Amino acid sequence: MTAPAHEQARDLVPFGQAVRAWFLISLQTFGGPAGQIAVMQRTLVEERRWIGQRRFNHALNYCMLLPGPEAQQLAIYIGWLLNGTRGGLVAGVLFVLPGMAALLALSAVYVAFGDTAAVTGLFAGLAPAVLAIVAQAVIRVARRSLTRPALIALAVAAFAALALFAVPFPVVIAVAAPAGWLLHRHRPGALGGREGNGDGGPAPVIPDDALHHAPPGARHTLKVLAAGLLAWAVPLVAVVLATGTGSTLTAQGLFFSGTALVTFGGAYAVLAFVAQRAVETYGWLTPGEMVRGLALAETTPGPLIMVVQFVAFLGAYRDPGTLAPWAAAVLGALLTTWVTFVPCFLFIFLGAPHVERLRGNPAISAALTGITAAVVGVIANLALYFTLHTLFARTAERSWGPFTTVVPDPSSLSPAALAITGVALLLTFRLGWPILRTLALCAALGLATALIPG
Repeated sequence: MTAPAHEQARDLVPFGQAVRAWFLISLQTFGGPAGQIAVMQRTLVEERRWIGQRRFNHALNYCMLLPGPEAQQLAIYIGWLLNGTRGGLVAGVLFVLPGMAALLALSAVYVAFGDTAAVTGLFAGLAPAVLAIVAQAVIRVARRSLTRPALIALAVAAFAALALFAVPFPVVIAVAAPAGWLLHRHRPGALGGREGNGDGGPAPVIPDDALHHAPPGARHTLKVLAAGLLAWAVPLVAVVLATGTGSTLTAQGLFFSGTALVTFGGAYAVLAFVAQRAVETYGWLTPGEMVRGLALAETTPGPLIMVVQFVAFLGAYRDPGTLAPWAAAVLGALLTTWVTFVPCFLFIFLGAPHVERLRGNPAISAALTGITAAVVGVIANLALYFTLHTLFARTAERSWGPFTTVVPDPSSLSPAALAITGVALLLTFRLGWPILRTLALCAALGLATALIPG
């Protein structure tokens, strides 16, 4: 898709340089949304300084309100700010491309060879390394966003609501926005600067007012909506015509199109629903295989919701209809990926012009600042979740009055995972190793642990 001439003339970063930057970011998007947001924060805000902290947070706040993978939508938004429509397309596509290719290959390996010691060992080493990435994300985002006691209190409250009371993510965000607005209204200094976050960071090399913007209007909305719906529908209609309305591929295309519109709160919030339907209703895979797919998705780059590709691959392979099993599996995986991520581009290209126009509104900015603080608590909760499920083989929910907590089984602690986690933390925080080198060493340690006898 070629961007209009006026957008090509407004590239704030040379387009080739932007493509290379997004490709390098895409290779480091491990660790779920926490790690992915941290990678973009470090690369775009701190190192390249293409965008300021306030604009980064403003875009992130909007993406947190949307269904779908917020980190990928943040990449689309920032790509749009820097290079217009084609920048958003490149950033969004590259964000998922490595993970899609990796998970497609791993799905094929799983179907062909099942569980092998080498594959298991590699992921046993990668998962602890991801813990270090997530821990770094929590510290970085908190340090840059929680600049006032009131914001710290909002972050702690969000973490407690999620970790102790099992409050649904959308409810946390819905409460954080009016909390920010009320603080701005009754204690104007409680949130800090104009937008209440991002103060004191490095000045961006591109001024805020120079970033791409487009006037919202009915014509723009209709054009984006028509293009997005057409892009979503054409492959799905082609599959229906080729395989029939009762085929597995058609069922997958329709089911995952629906889930893409209701994934509020990130992948974890919808995976229980996906697992229940995929295992019990459609019979595409077993409960154990759903867990294996989640583990693969957590330790490959890209959004965690990419696990749906693994689900579709297995389901189409086992019920290919008139197609060859391998052809059906690949087609099912690609179709599912397509219908899952096309809505993300639609949400950003439709909403970003309106969000940009509201950027100077103090009340809206204060509400979004409340969301920023809550996001830190959300990332911390994800870090806790990932830690428990990486270091311990078994966990269980325990209720203590109004509290509901996940308690690990101490006897299921993995000494190898604990040791590799220690190495990853040392390399990340003490020695300052880059993410890719840390991941490579930890993967090698995991492989060695799995293959060395005893």
